[in-house]
Amino acid sequence: MSGICGIVYKDTSHTVQGDLIENMLLRMKHRGPDESEHFLELNVGLGLVSTKHELTDESEEKIKVSSDGRYRIVFDGRILNANDLRKELQGAGFSFRSSSDAELVLNAYVKWGESCLHRFVGSWAFVICDCSEKKLFGARDRYGTKPLYYNEDQDHFIFASEISALFALPQLRKGIEHQSLFDFLVFNRTDQSVGTFYEGVFRLQHGHSFSITAGEVSISQWYDLRSELGNPFEKPSEFLDILTGAIELNVQGGMDLGLSLSGGLDSSAIASIMIKKLGSREFHTFSAVYGRHEVGDESEFINLYRPHLNNMHFLTPSAESLLNDYEHFIRTLGEPVPSTSPYAQYKVMQCAKDFVQITIDGQGSDEQLAGYPYLFGFFFKELASKGRLLKLFSEMLCYHHNHRSLVGIKSFLYFLLPAALKTSLRTKRLDYLNPDFNAKYSGSNRIADTIYEASSLQDALIRHFEYKLEHLLKWGDRNSTRFSIESRMPFLDHRLVERSLATKSDFLISKGMTKSILRKGLKGILPDEIRERRSKYVFETPQDKWFRDPRWTAVINDVLNDPLLEDYVDLNKCRTLYQDHVSGKINIAKEIWKWINLSVWIRQNWEGV
Repeated sequence: MSGICGIVYKDTSHTVQGDLIENMLLRMKHRGPDESEHFLELNVGLGLVSTKHELTDESEEKIKVSSDGRYRIVFDGRILNANDLRKELQGAGFSFRSSSDAELVLNAYVKWGESCLHRFVGSWAFVICDCSEKKLFGARDRYGTKPLYYNEDQDHFIFASEISALFALPQLRKGIEHQSLFDFLVFNRTDQSVGTFYEGVFRLQHGHSFSITAGEVSISQWYDLRSELGNPFEKPSEFLDILTGAIELNVQGGMDLGLSLSGGLDSSAIASIMIKKLGSREFHTFSAVYGRHEVGDESEFINLYRPHLNNMHFLTPSAESLLNDYEHFIRTLGEPVPSTSPYAQYKVMQCAKDFVQITIDGQGSDEQLAGYPYLFGFFFKELASKGRLLKLFSEMLCYHHNHRSLVGIKSFLYFLLPAALKTSLRTKRLDYLNPDFNAKYSGSNRIADTIYEASSLQDALIRHFEYKLEHLLKWGDRNSTRFSIESRMPFLDHRLVERSLATKSDFLISKGMTKSILRKGLKGILPDEIRERRSKYVFETPQDKWFRDPRWTAVINDVLNDPLLEDYVDLNKCRTLYQDHVSGKINIAKEIWKWINLSVWIRQNWEGV
């Protein structure tokens, strides 16, 4: 785990000052609290912070340099097939002074140029400086597990692993990107485009790279998921074999290892595979629990692993703990988040930091195996469009029987509507929005087009990888790196993703159950209580109960009297809705959190500026 940053002045006579890079690194110290280093050459400056387990005894340098001194790299991530690539490069005459992934990537770039990206298995964000050609090249991994943000104007191009580091540049001024704010309030979506919540700050999109030569910046896509789909899975055992291999790659390294164990299908699948197929029992697990029958509590399923594991850790986020943490939590995430679910992950990582350096996470399974309840709507839409009406009727009956819910059927009807009407229905539901704000930005949002216009289940899942998954990965990165932990996600091994998304919809959803191929593949490995469970819990918290707690009253009343929010919401309507929530008439905990988050975020960034 590392943090990277850099500055390129387009005027080659303008030299980068070392204290500026050091100020950028200081803002990311949590990503690499053990070591920092910067490299300066005329108009280019690079910086790196890293943890000790990223470094090796064979080499003192943190910013790796090629054997001829021509190239330097700042790298954040993990190359899981490093051993195989190192052997191949050694066979081609390359020597290594360390076992670091950064040096491996640097030598791979020297050998294969930009096409080296297609050879890597893992997650990464890196930037390489070609000191001879005066060129910079940078790239992010296929799905966006490692972040990279940038700002460009006529004078400079700056980049960093976290947005806060960019604002170490004195001339960069903060401004709110209002379209992102609208999409957040109305659709609960973030990170679906190149933009951020800050004007002028952009993310290098996943599967993209950039190059800078003679002051000219070029950004291009090096990985296109649709064109990389592989052979579909035809047997559950095939899926299980690839998943097991991906988990085995991710747990290699010999260091203390942890698993975020939620009790859901995905993290439990990883735990069971590690126990029964990889023969590992000494890893730590970390679980957020809330008490029997509380929203988000999965202890019934987590406890099934007590006979098999020796190092299980439990924590209980609460209204009180959130009250103590919320300002720091909001600062950690950097941009607004639409619920307190990431707070549970924040507390898990806070607990894990005392025991492990690496955690394994089940992120990505829902997006490739259709795990979200509303994705039934796309499956039903696909069956209807193909004229498979008997199958459609049968699946609807099975869905309703299994889940006693109309979410999937309502989603099906919603997805049939024109994009403009989809947006209109969302905004009418949120009648607390400031009318002027709504009128200005409702017509320019692209959420309905990018995510909800999918023609089939496969199309919907690909769109989720393109436009939805990244906000979850960002929250995971910020929560884990805040506590200097490296988080790994075996479900995002591209060889698994590319085959899963090519697999027939009937293998993903069958008889009203999602993730059919995973459930069948885990028979005899995963406890049936988990494998056959019909309920689907997102990583939730009992936030509706929390915001009825009297200890929150003063905070929420302050928020609902904050004049900084008046440009976005009608505070009188918000106050009425809050009172209805407190009385138990309605549950609008997610909206209340968005108001809190937005108010605090604005004050953290602009108060006193």
